[in-house]
Amino acid sequence: MAGVRGVFFDGDDARRAAERLRRDGFEAEVARQPLAGEDDDEDHPWVVVTDAPAVMLELLVEAHEGWLEEEAAPPPPAPLVLPQAPRRLHRDTPGDRRDPRLG
Repeated sequence: MAGVRGVFFDGDDARRAAERLRRDGFEAEVARQPLAGEDDDEDHPWVVVTDAPAVMLELLVEAHEGWLEEEAAPPPPAPLVLPQAPRRLHRDTPGDRRDPRLG
């Protein structure tokens, strides 16, 4: 699921935030987030990943002293290479510039 991530220090707070987002009609998942250098599994913070607008999760995170992480947007697609002139369906030969039926 792509979207925003809210990091909570308490599992109950994370579950309550996820439930609130689900009641509002959004998807929300709760998981543990190991931090670099953390050895103790009990110290890992809780993460709520949701497709809700960032501002909704931000309000819930601020109420429980966590933080918000927005996932990086994918890079924009490469610009299209467009032709400089229209394509010709038939090759013109030097003597075929005019249609003989037109006089």
